[in-house]
Amino acid sequence: MYVADQRSLIMPRLQSIKVLGSCSFVPLFDYYRLSVLLYPRAPHTADATLRYNSASFPISAEVAMGHILVCECKQEISSFNPAPSRYSDFVISSGAAFFSRHSGLNSEVAGALGVLQQRSDMTLLPGYSAQMITSGGTLAAADFRRIADEFLDAVRSTEAVDGVYFALHGAMAAEDEPDPEGYLLEQTRLILGERVPIVASFDLHGIITDRILRHCDAISIYHTYPHVDFFQTGERAARLLLKILDGKARPTTARVRIPALVRGDELITATGLFGRMIHQAQLIENSSGGLSAGMFIGNPFTDVPDLSSNVIVVTDNDPARAEREALAIANDFWAVHERLQQPLVSLTAAARMAAEVTSGTVVLVDAADATSSGAPGDSNAILHALRDTGYHGRVLAPLVDPPAVQQAIHAGVGSLVQLTVGGAIDPRHQPLALSGRVRLISDGSFRNESDGGSWHGGPTVVFETQNLTLVITTRPVSLYDRSLFLAHGQDPAQFDLVVVKSPHCQPRFYADWAACMINVDAPGATSANLRSLGHTQCARPIFPLDDHVPFEPFAKLFRR
Repeated sequence: MYVADQRSLIMPRLQSIKVLGSCSFVPLFDYYRLSVLLYPRAPHTADATLRYNSASFPISAEVAMGHILVCECKQEISSFNPAPSRYSDFVISSGAAFFSRHSGLNSEVAGALGVLQQRSDMTLLPGYSAQMITSGGTLAAADFRRIADEFLDAVRSTEAVDGVYFALHGAMAAEDEPDPEGYLLEQTRLILGERVPIVASFDLHGIITDRILRHCDAISIYHTYPHVDFFQTGERAARLLLKILDGKARPTTARVRIPALVRGDELITATGLFGRMIHQAQLIENSSGGLSAGMFIGNPFTDVPDLSSNVIVVTDNDPARAEREALAIANDFWAVHERLQQPLVSLTAAARMAAEVTSGTVVLVDAADATSSGAPGDSNAILHALRDTGYHGRVLAPLVDPPAVQQAIHAGVGSLVQLTVGGAIDPRHQPLALSGRVRLISDGSFRNESDGGSWHGGPTVVFETQNLTLVITTRPVSLYDRSLFLAHGQDPAQFDLVVVKSPHCQPRFYADWAACMINVDAPGATSANLRSLGHTQCARPIFPLDDHVPFEPFAKLFRR
């Protein structure tokens, strides 16, 4: 938060204000709006010193031409995780702290700020951020209402907003609201009015709704999977917003819904079939008259009415082209949709295959318990299979188990202890009794190697048996890289077998050096065996939940 001392908020002779430690100085509009922006409820007195992070910055009376509000709300959930998400599962920030948190990160907000800060005629208004520590279960109703109220209060507290950038995800869902992103956009429109342009960025695993598209002037979507273009997506969104503000673009959006839920290696954009559609979207976006294009393949574990795959094409006031291009990509996608599924190996077969590998590290991919997709992270199904088949190699695995962590902490580092691990959250997993030694205890907070952001697993222990090393956290963290292991002194390359709870990681993390990677058909809240999950809310029929699904391509147009 910004803090003003008791003397005043405003002084005519002050020079400039810096809203983010790493950004350039930006002008502000006038004395009144300055006071509202910095400290909405402060009295207007005669003299002031503005302080942020213990540093004083002078304030400018220079008139700005535009004010851009930036907010963020990001979460991906699995409807099949029995544990609801809570407010405490989010990192909350606002004002200057929000912008500072993204400084130096490979994030959408950081990318957008980098573009917007280059415009001396634009003032950036730091709003509100709620970012999930990792994906989880459906957000509890009261907790969503708290986040929504705080988000919208930040929107209300701003003055003279000329444009809006929101960093969203798209696969958020609350107990009483299947489309939280649409709700936030709808309410923002009621506050700011219909004329203020809003551009939002989304994960390609988002679930797009008519409500979202009605209230956005345009959107940008990730173009990579595994995701590496967070920063670039924010840049693209910011450039698009500036085009609209400058009167150089009038977006028209075409959306084609495809009744398909997809998983598997063919979705890797660098090597798989899905990359062909993304390449076409990029060509459209970078062409004359193209503003944005991409695909939502949805999150098949977020069971809500609008769950499906979607093509989005945004053109500059050219509805015929938007419709034509979107239909072409959709038909291309449908032609190969049956190939966009993940072949799986049974638990027993995977354990036996691993035993046959005599050199190098075997990676068993347990995507059914992928915390970054919304699973609780407490599955021990692979551990059971390895024990039952008599696997003797050295194994490294992650696990979420709060009671086991507390028991190990109570015993202390170096102590021999018997723990019952697994199934602490999801009752489909049978607890496993193990005897071993507590090797390390930490607070579970560390920097991840993907974007440099902070992850918070809560109190964490390293527990070691004869051939098994478990890194056990109190709460889930994302597992799409090696950060949890490396932060706790465990190098995956030094083990015979590693359990990876993510459907896909950047190749350098595992695939580039592992002896083999085996996708395991394990039970869990994010299983690629989609028929095993039990969808009840999404529109039917839909592939692969149903047989003989028809596809009648139709483009729906949106323009503000």
